[in-house]
Amino acid sequence: MTYLDHAATTPMRQSAIDAWVHAAGELNPNGQYAAGRKARSVLDSARESVAELLGCEPIEVIFTASGTEADNIALQGLYAASESRRIILPPSEHSAIRDVANALASQGAEIVDLPVDGAARVCDLSALDTQAAVAACMYANNEIGTIQPIPEIAERAAAAGTPLHVDAVQAVGKLPIHFHELQATTLAASAHKFGGPRGTGLLLAKRTPAPKPVYLGGGQERGIRPGTVDVAGAAGLAAALRESLEEHEQQRVRLAQLRDKLRSFITTHIDDVVVNTVEPALPTHLHVSFLGTDGDSLIMLMDRAGIAVSTGSACAAGVNRFSHVLEAMKADEARARGALRFSLGYSTTEEDIAVVCQQLPDIIATARKVAAL
Repeated sequence: MTYLDHAATTPMRQSAIDAWVHAAGELNPNGQYAAGRKARSVLDSARESVAELLGCEPIEVIFTASGTEADNIALQGLYAASESRRIILPPSEHSAIRDVANALASQGAEIVDLPVDGAARVCDLSALDTQAAVAACMYANNEIGTIQPIPEIAERAAAAGTPLHVDAVQAVGKLPIHFHELQATTLAASAHKFGGPRGTGLLLAKRTPAPKPVYLGGGQERGIRPGTVDVAGAAGLAAALRESLEEHEQQRVRLAQLRDKLRSFITTHIDDVVVNTVEPALPTHLHVSFLGTDGDSLIMLMDRAGIAVSTGSACAAGVNRFSHVLEAMKADEARARGALRFSLGYSTTEEDIAVVCQQLPDIIATARKVAAL
């Protein structure tokens, strides 16, 4: 299979598998006996490693079951910790943020948009000049790959006294991130996006203001995320994060070259296409609209050819609907309907791109014939 859906999930790195297997037999890290202390030592080492790699204190690292859970804890928790009822976010945020905000709106929250431009990049920060319970903005868009102006957003939010949550699920492991320099209040990441185990995520959370707990029933992870911590998952996450960041510069250059090669082929060999990914963007993402096609048909045809891609967020897979990201970009229906996301990762090769280039023109031609029926 030619796998170009790394934005959905990246295959586990061998370093993560080895770390996970090595720690899989550990017991409850809260146990007071020798086996518990041993498990705690493994967990503490993972926490210290993450803190070193992401520029924060170990106490600010909270292990979760996913990036989605981390987003939920941050947004709901910071909202609950504030007397303000205002929530500020772009309309292009991931559903892990948008759905939480909509749920809070049904309970009385006021949702204020941060407008985005035709590349889904925040283009007007004026809403941040009025204090809010929380502002949220993803570091890089999961569909298009657009990198947001997080430093400017953080500065404006801080000046108004608004806590900022950054969904960095697509960015962590691909870009160097220093939590303290970023000046965010909280930050979410997910291990399987950079080659760690699925079912493991993390939330970086300042000591203050800290999100109030969303779950109750234990004092683990500063009480912000109670429940017995997955020691093996944390060890695998830390190992994958270290490897991904150690090689990130080399991979950034390599993957950008492969992405640009694919983009050049598409724009020179296929008519009526719109490239939705524009700089600044992650080197791993290429989002293209093939006008006169349907994304669902494209995925089936690509799959039949042994190529794995997606129309956008895997969290909305199986649902044929207008991408909210493209809607925020004011894309028309034809552009939205024929959208396809190619996302590359550490295991992507020259051969993978060659296979896509060889198969894609015929696939697009077939998809257009089907759509015309």
